[in-house]
Amino acid sequence: MAERTDQGGGDSAGRPIEGIRTTFSTRELIYPSIVAFLAWVVCVYDYIMFGTLLPRMADDFGWATATSTAVATLVAVGTFFVAILVGPLIDYAGRKRSLIITTAGTGLSSLLTGLTPAAFGAVWLTVIRAISGLGYSEQAVNTSYLNELYGNRKSRGFVYAFIQGGWPIGVLLASAFTALLLGTVGWRGVFMLATVPALIVAALGFRLEESPRFLAMKRVRQLEKENRHEEAVEFGRHFDIDVHHVQETTLQQIFEPDIRRHTIFLALAFLTNWIGIQVFAVLGTTVLTEGKGVSFGSALTVLIVSNAAAYIGYLCHGFVGDRIGRRLTIAGGWVISGLAYTFMLFGPDSQGFVLTMYTVGLFFIIGPYAALLFFMGESFPTRVRGTGASFVNAMGPIGAIVGGALLTAFLTATGNNMVLAAFLSGGIATILSGVLMLGTRDVKDPRQAEVVEEPA
Repeated sequence: MAERTDQGGGDSAGRPIEGIRTTFSTRELIYPSIVAFLAWVVCVYDYIMFGTLLPRMADDFGWATATSTAVATLVAVGTFFVAILVGPLIDYAGRKRSLIITTAGTGLSSLLTGLTPAAFGAVWLTVIRAISGLGYSEQAVNTSYLNELYGNRKSRGFVYAFIQGGWPIGVLLASAFTALLLGTVGWRGVFMLATVPALIVAALGFRLEESPRFLAMKRVRQLEKENRHEEAVEFGRHFDIDVHHVQETTLQQIFEPDIRRHTIFLALAFLTNWIGIQVFAVLGTTVLTEGKGVSFGSALTVLIVSNAAAYIGYLCHGFVGDRIGRRLTIAGGWVISGLAYTFMLFGPDSQGFVLTMYTVGLFFIIGPYAALLFFMGESFPTRVRGTGASFVNAMGPIGAIVGGALLTAFLTATGNNMVLAAFLSGGIATILSGVLMLGTRDVKDPRQAEVVEEPA
């Protein structure tokens, strides 16, 4: 018989309560897992493609470097605000609908980017590419939805690691299709063709079942709206759902005293880690060539090898997180990463040493995201799971902006000393992100997230 997973609630036999299912077999979880994986891949594809093709777009529009930088910065700010709005969407419209909307929104973003008018391209792109915040937030939808489908399965974090691994696959596909199609259809055609797979995956989402916990939460809200508080509490108890603060908006709730500390520390950890990612991953080629004297060709080799290692890092951290707890796994990984990058910067300039330390650094800075995204879902109560995960996730673009600004500022202050500037901006931030993780709630079971922790 296929293994079944408890959703956290229901009667002892796992029978439906008021028509809401409480268990899913392993076979039944395959389809939503595949759709979630594909949705994340196509969303990453669109998200990465903009950065990849921005230089070609700038050439086409005759932009100066400063204009391109300004557009990229404004797009990141727009992405932040759109990502913030996705949270309430997940918690009020539902996990299934949000997956469809974010994936379809990614397709719309790609289509409208391809249709950018030459007359006012900078303004158009600043607005249109903000829609890509929907695609960036698809991972917040995944963690909310799959957390509630997987329930208390012992290997849930490891399984989720495969889905989160859609990031490097999306990056690889964006790079490959750009190389193959750019000369034939141009940058506009590359974007417009990306619309098709996004809409196909969004259509696959209509066959998904809604999360039982969301359906239960929807019922609780309806009872509260009808002033049937005792019934709402009793019904929520069947699903281990906390109805505390449920009448407030979800954005208010994530800053209520019971989970405020968790929200703040998790958001700060995410933001500071993205500072490190911006310095060492996004701007990694620059750091390696200017800071360690690595040739550009060798730097590309380092990036390819280390990104392959980063995918393995997803699986390893997902596996370890299931056994020792996700909070400790994430914190430990990021501290190790920061130390590895520090050794790389101040250690020998030999290619073998640099390759080894850079790979170790990327393994431990990217790998923990498999555990982190799942932790974000299981550490927030059902009533604000989507909002909490999306709010924290929205710190990424802000961290990227801060990371680039800090690196530039420290380069200026140190007389273009890339080694010292990278350490002061990215190295310290990466270590700090691991320390900040220790300030979050130590949740090892989804049911713990429902416990109200009022301050003393």
